[in-house]
Amino acid sequence: MNIREEMERRELETLNPAASFSSQSKGRERYEEECDVRTCYQRDRDRILHCKAFRRLKDKTQVFLAPMGDHYRTRLTHTLEVSQIARTIAKALRLNEDLVEAIALGHDLGHTPFGHAGERALNEVHPDGFAHYKQSIRVVQILEKGGKGLNLTAETLDGIMNHRSSGNPSTLEGHIVRLSDKIAYIHHDMDDAQRAGIVTEDVIPITLRMLLGYTTRERLNTFVHDIIENSIDRDEICMSESVEEGLFQMRSLMFRCVYENPLAKGEEGEAMHMLKELYRFYLMYPEKMSREYFDLIEKKGESCSQAVVDYLSGMTDQYSIKKFREIFVPRAWEG
Repeated sequence: MNIREEMERRELETLNPAASFSSQSKGRERYEEECDVRTCYQRDRDRILHCKAFRRLKDKTQVFLAPMGDHYRTRLTHTLEVSQIARTIAKALRLNEDLVEAIALGHDLGHTPFGHAGERALNEVHPDGFAHYKQSIRVVQILEKGGKGLNLTAETLDGIMNHRSSGNPSTLEGHIVRLSDKIAYIHHDMDDAQRAGIVTEDVIPITLRMLLGYTTRERLNTFVHDIIENSIDRDEICMSESVEEGLFQMRSLMFRCVYENPLAKGEEGEAMHMLKELYRFYLMYPEKMSREYFDLIEKKGESCSQAVVDYLSGMTDQYSIKKFREIFVPRAWEG
């Protein structure tokens, strides 16, 4: 009995006609024999979950740089929260939960150390610019598995590439992840900011709290329910006009009160300076990078600047600090 074929048959019988069916995937760049147990999207999910870039997310900044506390989110916990929100919505709408999970788990694999500060630093020094969503694609297509990539399906790649605000995914599952990403970070970043004492609930206008909820939990519940209620039996993923406007107002508020708050971002300048200095150093001495990244130049013909950006963007916060100290801090100065 071929379990995969049975699961594909059940998808055709039970999922929304607008869902992305595993049996109808556009496939992978390189042909592979199908698994007899897992569908193609389940294999994508597993490949992402087991890759090195996914494990490194646990030590990459979400919002707060090197927070003194165990309960602040990291890039990994953000990824897991996006996945859970997206799966809840997909299940309710009878869309492909496996594809949603694969996209969600892979959407931030290319993120830099120190969050968006690291992204800005590399974008400023790299001649070709830098964007984490493009780097996520590079991670899964080129950098993982010793330069072979993960060989993911076209639908998973499309969802990862288009998870940004200006993206336009080709599947409903991709649209779910795109919205879930925003909902997740607005929810958990506000929760972390309140824990850090940077803001209180009072910073949110009373009219917005009346619309969305009086706690982070209530607002998350409102967003998820609104998407489900307004997307059932439709060939698009949408929110009610009022709640969607409330989401954008919450996002704007987060930028004003948290993302641009000196208390939360006080050390971003130092982090950006550090990454830029590391970039300049490895550009001069690329042979001092890890072998797999130097091989991108020697064996793959990549530009030195691209290989350096690949190396730096893959670093965790603490590893980049460690390398900076090794290179630029004389040992005699260490206390």
